[in-house]
Amino acid sequence: MTTGSAIRLTDVSKRFKLNTEQADSVLDTIISSFSRTRSAKHAERDLWAVQKTSFDIMPGECVGFVGRNGSGKSTMLKLISGIIRPTTGIIEITGRLSALLELGAGFHPDLTGRENISLNASILGLSNAEVAEIYDEIVEFSELGEFLDMPVKHYSSGMYMRLGFSVAVHVQPDVLLIDEILAVGDQSFQEKCIERLHQLRDEGRTVLFVSHNLETVRSLCSRILWVDKGNVVADGPADDLLQEYLESYSKQDLADGEAFILPSRWGSGEVEIMNLRLLNAAGQEYSEFVTGEAVTIELAYRANEPVEKPKFVLSIFRDGLETTDEPESQLMSSQSGELAGSGVVRCLIDSLPFPPALYHISAGVYAGDSKTTFDYHERIKKLWVVADPERKGKGYLEIPAKWESGQNESTTLGAPSVIDR
Repeated sequence: MTTGSAIRLTDVSKRFKLNTEQADSVLDTIISSFSRTRSAKHAERDLWAVQKTSFDIMPGECVGFVGRNGSGKSTMLKLISGIIRPTTGIIEITGRLSALLELGAGFHPDLTGRENISLNASILGLSNAEVAEIYDEIVEFSELGEFLDMPVKHYSSGMYMRLGFSVAVHVQPDVLLIDEILAVGDQSFQEKCIERLHQLRDEGRTVLFVSHNLETVRSLCSRILWVDKGNVVADGPADDLLQEYLESYSKQDLADGEAFILPSRWGSGEVEIMNLRLLNAAGQEYSEFVTGEAVTIELAYRANEPVEKPKFVLSIFRDGLETTDEPESQLMSSQSGELAGSGVVRCLIDSLPFPPALYHISAGVYAGDSKTTFDYHERIKKLWVVADPERKGKGYLEIPAKWESGQNESTTLGAPSVIDR
């Protein structure tokens, strides 16, 4: 490549063959499975996951890919990483590429975490001496401790992510590809990973990032590629394009399950949150409320073993690009005594204080000292807040306030001054 690009795609397309075969009976299915010839009822259909796509990404750019599920984002990253080959077109990469696209990719299930560090780093092109140089940093970053001596086939998805990310970011990649894999980690490690991605970006590494969490995409990426039906339909600055992308979704899209935040869950499991309901003043379950209306948030739980003085936490996030990862509000309840068996806890809000918007509610239950997360559901519920038509012209919120008046020597302002206009 003479253009100086870190990544260049030229008229890249990827076709998958979809086989469809119908059988009239179980016997037909058995016979066809042993037959060397294809049945007359067998048919093939082409699926073009990526179609005639071209773009350049320059060294040091941090680029986010957004699009609905099935739009072709992940296929593009797999093509760039070399996991799959294009049907047509040319892909050119400059420098060492590291990718974290699928859990467990590049790991041998029967080897321990320590052994897989060396294996995975070698696959990415490092010599034994180079692996030895960064080995301790990878171990420390992963925070896996004694689990590093366990075969990775016994790892949870979160442990796989810790190990894979730690290796991927420490091999000094020129190009790093990340595909929504961070969603399986616990909250603290996710934040650590995002911080490291910011560091790599600031060091001038090229980062391609796929995520449904638009706020993370906005904070990390300066440029966005909007993918739809295998095509890049828009390419531009992050702030402008993400707002346009967000506005392309209707309220019905969200109600039908199209989400910008990929929900995730983690915890040690001593207590589990089984359900969350939003109830109106009459005790009926709703998802849409008027600003100022009374709302009860009900959490159903199951304690799989007795725990002392747990804490239940609700965090309410506003959907949209103008917010950060900090909640609009966080509500916490410390339960006294021992929690055992199944039950519910309720949070009663006399007057919902939020302006009209879509909100997401996260729910968690912790040990009394807050050091252990028993169960945490990220963005478990959507809350729609709409305006009260009777307050038109008075603002969204009714603020509980009192007026006082009075005069004494300490508050007298003296004679009015002349104001030049």
